[in-house]
Amino acid sequence: MTRRALALVAILTVTACNQGPASTTVAVPTATPATARAEGDGVLALGTLLPRTGNLAYLGPPMFAGVDLAIKEINAAGGVLGKQVTVSHTDSGDTTTQIAGQSADSLLAKKVDAIVGAASSSVSTTVLDKITGSGTLMFSPSATGIELTNAKDDGLFFRTAPPDVLQGRVLGDLAVSQGDETVAILAMQDTYGVGLADATEQAVTAGGGQVVEKVVYDPKAADFSSDVAKIKAKNPKGIVLIGFAETSKVVQELVKQGLTAAKHHWYMVDGNLSNTAYLRFPKGTLLGVKGTLPGSEAPEAFQKRLLAVDPKLDVFGYGPESYDAVNLIALAAEAARSDAGPRIAAELMEVSKGGEKCEDFSSCLQLLKAGKDLDYDGVSGPVEFNEAGDPTTATIGIYEFGPGNTFNAAKALEYRSGAISG
Repeated sequence: MTRRALALVAILTVTACNQGPASTTVAVPTATPATARAEGDGVLALGTLLPRTGNLAYLGPPMFAGVDLAIKEINAAGGVLGKQVTVSHTDSGDTTTQIAGQSADSLLAKKVDAIVGAASSSVSTTVLDKITGSGTLMFSPSATGIELTNAKDDGLFFRTAPPDVLQGRVLGDLAVSQGDETVAILAMQDTYGVGLADATEQAVTAGGGQVVEKVVYDPKAADFSSDVAKIKAKNPKGIVLIGFAETSKVVQELVKQGLTAAKHHWYMVDGNLSNTAYLRFPKGTLLGVKGTLPGSEAPEAFQKRLLAVDPKLDVFGYGPESYDAVNLIALAAEAARSDAGPRIAAELMEVSKGGEKCEDFSSCLQLLKAGKDLDYDGVSGPVEFNEAGDPTTATIGIYEFGPGNTFNAAKALEYRSGAISG
């Protein structure tokens, strides 16, 4: 029996133990939120905990669009368990505010069965206990922090985005392949930044390169001059920038101290690979800068479907992962014949691998109704979960900024796929 199945058994066992014989005079303990949610009410109710504000707000629109598109298609196919899926959208903000906790409270008060989010690893960590401890499934489309793999979650945390061991591997390999045998890393101080920095350093070293300086900085700092000065002192060929919105200030300081992208290779990551953050800089500031973003190429037809939901989209990052998360939750609910979070969690591994392949909710549902085992292969890739709720394989796209300080969000320079385990 899998760890996640055992977690479900434990929850249901507690529920059973709380149901004393009718004739007994012994007081029966009040059911906890986790046990109260073990059965569901027949209607799949979803919530989202995704960024409308904060450092990752630019990634919110494609994720909301991915969720809404999936729900639209699922409901058009008849819904889940014969009823329409509902959704409540909330803002996750970031770790500088209390928004995520307040949003999680509001969703739990509505008794949602599953929450899609949070987007950032650090925010996910702050609400993980609250959400999974209530017996609610938590499914992030974009939290890539390595520490989340072994987080205590009662088998109720999953993600379609791969942990950063793979992104770090691709990023480090990319730097070495560009001829940067000396590399410096500037990384924000949080779960995401430190984990990705470590994974990148390991890949650079394994590839024969050397990380000559690794600076972990406070993203709330008003000034990054001393951090950049440490990098300048080592004169690396490549500079890896791991952060969020504060990266724009780091870029200004790099230019100020002469460490321009024209003289050094800069590398960015999903947290700062933005098409809006650098528009005010002089043209060419980011020319040639490369960055990594988890996810395979979103087919043009899928991009058009997302644009039909939100015509203002200018990036598509994590839209496919959000879409796949909702489809997987819905299919697992159908397989479990229940909308309860723990029961859905117990089926997610099964619907993601080992059966007859299908690529959308409608066709996968037909397989289930025919009594067949299914293997959902999503828009973001062949999602197959391991015991930790992580995808076992994933794809990382490599993008490049042009003279206007933007990159082609619709298509990467190349895509590199691999197993998370290495």
